[in-house]
Amino acid sequence: MRHSIIISVMWLLASVCLHAQTETESYQEELQQVLKPSSGDYYEGLTKKITFDRMIPPYGLEVTFDKTVHIIFPSAITYVDLGSNNIIAGKAGNSENVIRVKATIRNFETETNMSVITEEGSYYTFNIKYADEPEKLNIEMKDFMHDGIATNRPNNAQEIYLKELGSESPRLVYLINRSIHQNNERFVKHIGSNRFGIQYLLKGIYTHNGLLYLHTQIKNSSNVPFDIDFVRMKVVDKKVAKRTAIQETVIQPLRAFNFISNVGGNSIERTVFTIDKITIPDDKQLVIELFEKNGGRNQTFIVTNADLLSAKEINELKVK
Repeated sequence: MRHSIIISVMWLLASVCLHAQTETESYQEELQQVLKPSSGDYYEGLTKKITFDRMIPPYGLEVTFDKTVHIIFPSAITYVDLGSNNIIAGKAGNSENVIRVKATIRNFETETNMSVITEEGSYYTFNIKYADEPEKLNIEMKDFMHDGIATNRPNNAQEIYLKELGSESPRLVYLINRSIHQNNERFVKHIGSNRFGIQYLLKGIYTHNGLLYLHTQIKNSSNVPFDIDFVRMKVVDKKVAKRTAIQETVIQPLRAFNFISNVGGNSIERTVFTIDKITIPDDKQLVIELFEKNGGRNQTFIVTNADLLSAKEINELKVK
């Protein structure tokens, strides 16, 4: 009898242990289900599936450890994000629109990605994999402003808004600047400076959505190249404009289209500056100064409030 009781107790203990083990395994399985990465098919709460027409298709890019891939963009780079530390990227030297990319680890297996935003508000994305000998080491990203079919916009272009431009689209700012430069119209004919064989003109003032566009031209009639040090814009008191910097307000251009550092002998160069829309009191004026590097052929001209109020309105439907 005693032996029978001992066997029953042993069976009971074994059953309890087996049940506890089964419960533990079940709990671990449930925990794994919770902790495992999502397949993307299920989300908590009310969700809507992202369809493929919302996807920005990435470019395929190969990188390697012993060589550097260079990518040239149509405008200055303002943002770069890397998917992993298997790759490294950065601007090439003093350039603003060239990025260099290479692998930090030999033969990495997992594909990674990179995203780039440029100054005119375009978004680029790349899927990156390792290759011993990348097929393309130097890549030029074509200006896709007119690459699209019918709509003029490909499905890998995405418009990004930048803080300094307010509610204006950076892409539209770029197109307006380019259009002004290409049209090369002169309707302002009374503002400019001409000294020492250098002529500095304001050819036009345009406005659109809270921004002003100033179309300027430098003509070098001498045989000596004109090296530009900097251009300064400031609002000053009319009475002290030529004598002191007291009470001056410096205007920082938001964009400078085709800003060059050298005007060769007997040549002409033009730049379109984008600034915040401003109006100035009658006792003040906008002074624009052009300074020569290591030289004295500096130029200055004055823009009045009446000139600013006569700015030509941009019709964005006609911008090409």
